[in-house]
Amino acid sequence: MKKSTRWVGLDVHAETIAVAVAEPDGTVRSVGTIPNRREAVARTLRKLGEGCKLHVCYEAGPCGYVLYWQLTEMGIDCQVVAPTLIPVKAGDRVKTDRRDAEKLARCHRSGDLTAVWIPDAQHEALRDLVRARHAAKQDQLRHRNRLGKFLLRLGVRRPDKMTSWSARHLEWLEGRSFEQLAQQMVFVDHLREVKQAAERIVRLEKAIDTALEGAPASFRALVAGLQTLRGVAKVSAVTLVAEIGNFSRFNRAPQLMAYAGIVPSEHSSGGSTRRGSITKTGNARLRHVLGEAAWTYRFKPGLRGALQKRQQGQSDEVKDVAWKAQHRLYMRYRKLTGAGKHHNRAVTAVARELAGFIWDIGCRIERQLAA
Repeated sequence: MKKSTRWVGLDVHAETIAVAVAEPDGTVRSVGTIPNRREAVARTLRKLGEGCKLHVCYEAGPCGYVLYWQLTEMGIDCQVVAPTLIPVKAGDRVKTDRRDAEKLARCHRSGDLTAVWIPDAQHEALRDLVRARHAAKQDQLRHRNRLGKFLLRLGVRRPDKMTSWSARHLEWLEGRSFEQLAQQMVFVDHLREVKQAAERIVRLEKAIDTALEGAPASFRALVAGLQTLRGVAKVSAVTLVAEIGNFSRFNRAPQLMAYAGIVPSEHSSGGSTRRGSITKTGNARLRHVLGEAAWTYRFKPGLRGALQKRQQGQSDEVKDVAWKAQHRLYMRYRKLTGAGKHHNRAVTAVARELAGFIWDIGCRIERQLAA
């Protein structure tokens, strides 16, 4: 006898999971709330799967992919769906865990959910390391701002022609002192936080180098290939590969641009078409790396120094794409700024097109590895 199909929606939290089922006859019912424990999940789904084929889904969130791997080991089809792409009814003003689970089951049955890409264990570990370094850079910026604003309130300014946060600047800060003991204690504490943040970044970058040496050959090949682009050094390339994963899962470059949230928002109706600022609804870390790399295309195309060294050993096909990117993106920036566009908007447009070149190189390398 052919098994019937059930669609299961799980609203997952740290301690509990709300479970709902969409039956083959069209009804949707709540099963209840269970503890977020491996044994409870296995027991509940075994009961729901008696004589039925299960299709389970839950939202991507802080609980990660532990539940996904558990259900996959049990032989149950499971999807982790993008929360921001779940359909929402404008007039629905009641939100509970039970209703959320029922909506997931209903939408999963109708095919209205978008599944996210699931990394393997090694790829997820590298991504966690890259994100830890990103968080460390953010913490460093906060500590520097706190110290800078503290000194500004007291009228302490660094000498002219001294680069901010350089070794010389830090040495100059070490020699500062204040008459008031309380202010001296605050200054010492802020300066210590700045130094510790810098040391943390160094440790994490060394850890990235070590992890990259033990990464799969395909991962290392993608990292090396992306470094042929101007503005994409080792850490940026590792971040791109860690956040994007499989480049070929995007059929076209605009899909990667949308994933990064750097495409214009749009509100069109009838004969009216209105486009606004970028959506910012994609991967924030990917968008940050693209934006930082795009600033380097303000300068004329060139191949020297570190960039020339990074391109050694790469195929002519990949290097041709990188060289084409330099010319096109430089002219794009010049054209936009020459038309009166603010440089921030011009760089955002360059970052969007840079994502297309990154997609092109990533797909080419993946095809070479598959051949």
